[in-house]
Amino acid sequence: MRAPRPLSIGFIRIYVLACLFFTANAILTVILPLKSEMEGIGKAEIGVMMGAYMLFCLFLRPWAGQTVARFGALPTMRILLIVHACGLVMFTFFGVASYLPLRALQGAVTAFFSMAMQMGIVDALSDRDRAQGVSLYALSTMLPQLFGPIMALYLWEHDQMPIIGITLVALGLLTWLCGLSAPLPSTSTKGATLTITDMMKSVSQLWSNRILFVCSAVMLTASITYGAIMTFLPLYMQSIEKGDAGLYLMLQAAVVVFCRFALRKKIPSDGRWHTGLIAVLLLSAAAGSLLLGILQTAGPLFYLSAICNGAAIALIYPTLMTYLSFVLSANSRHVLLGLFISSYDLGFSLGGLMMGPLAERFSYSQMYTCCAWLSIAALIIVIGNKNKMSDRSNSTFFKSGMS
Repeated sequence: MRAPRPLSIGFIRIYVLACLFFTANAILTVILPLKSEMEGIGKAEIGVMMGAYMLFCLFLRPWAGQTVARFGALPTMRILLIVHACGLVMFTFFGVASYLPLRALQGAVTAFFSMAMQMGIVDALSDRDRAQGVSLYALSTMLPQLFGPIMALYLWEHDQMPIIGITLVALGLLTWLCGLSAPLPSTSTKGATLTITDMMKSVSQLWSNRILFVCSAVMLTASITYGAIMTFLPLYMQSIEKGDAGLYLMLQAAVVVFCRFALRKKIPSDGRWHTGLIAVLLLSAAAGSLLLGILQTAGPLFYLSAICNGAAIALIYPTLMTYLSFVLSANSRHVLLGLFISSYDLGFSLGGLMMGPLAERFSYSQMYTCCAWLSIAALIIVIGNKNKMSDRSNSTFFKSGMS
């Protein structure tokens, strides 16, 4: 049977489902810190609360990958979307005291949703279309950033919390209905298991194999910056009364959308390591963070930060994800890709958990400057491992699968 194309009707339905799912998160990411601060919650506590989302994604990704492999993407999706809808209802009716456990629940749901979607895409598409499919999925998860934050800020500033609650409940229902018949694989992967032993063997590969380690390190540093922006930028701009957070986030999302769609065919889908591309993207992330660090003196140039960060966010993830999908063995790919995506989750969590106390102890400006140095550190790792990453013999450990 001929493999579907990335822009077929069935795959467009998958992208719509992802867009609906992440729209709720785009709204909550802006509203929860603002509402928590209004209730007297400190920066560090807000960082913990927002970081709990990705922290639970981090720990559950590998298990989610095994679950999807064993039971199939579609059956897993149908169950988790019910939990997702219930969580949005609870966000609407419960107070600030419940936000931490609800963010943890939302993170758990996102772990399973993301793995079901991405494994379904990787398994369904041909090799030459894999990068396009991953990029378009990643694009659909970022589309809500075009309208979600600015809509949430508008409703917040006009004291329209009831409308926000109605929107969240409606999104939960629509996402569930859309997911009932999503064209995802319903069959399991032969030989998939859920044993703790296999899981621990997979986790150990983060340290024992250079390819997975370097990719995860790059993704970790990039997502720390992204997490710090999404968690603290509205508070930063509000504190110094400069810039427009909604405009910044919308511009950043627009750059992500443009890059992931217009450049989707340029993302390498050949299973080869491209040091130059990754280095340029890390430099872009460093420049974007540095501009955030000098926000008070940068003037209008500050908005160049959204372009730099948007380009890095847009291309680092699908480039690394596609590369690993080629070098990992089919038997262990679900778990190992789950571990790689966990590095994104960990970074996003640290963007709140680690950067929150840093901002409270020093300043938001110094916090974003620190993010710039993290990108430089990742660049040094990439350059230092250039030859080893380009040598395909480094992937033979993966090709043999888990022993």
